[in-house]
Amino acid sequence: MATIRLVDLCGARPGDKGDISDLTLFCDDAAGYDAVLAAVTPEVVAAHFGALVTGPVERYEARNVLAVKFVLHGALDGGAPRSLRSDNLGKTLGGALLRLEINVPDAVAESSRRRHRRAPLPPR
Repeated sequence: MATIRLVDLCGARPGDKGDISDLTLFCDDAAGYDAVLAAVTPEVVAAHFGALVTGPVERYEARNVLAVKFVLHGALDGGAPRSLRSDNLGKTLGGALLRLEINVPDAVAESSRRRHRRAPLPPR
């Protein structure tokens, strides 16, 4: 088993409605999707965000597009117009979830197209 961050296996897209944030992970391949399903449960996501999420976390699976959607209730401190948080729409929560470390089979980690890939530096 290898320990890697979600950013090495998938991308994320956040959304919001009132005091609910939804985060969708889009995996690159079926093996990565299966690894994410096994490792990233609603309980793991709730623990990762700690006190930022005060309500339940729900998970929805969409295998046809290799996506896993998490709905975080009570995640936006009342929602956009009422929240005093600097990120009152929860747009940074997707990036925060991608920093979650999970254990995956070695073959999944080795075949990851995103692992060790970094943005190019501008020429000097």
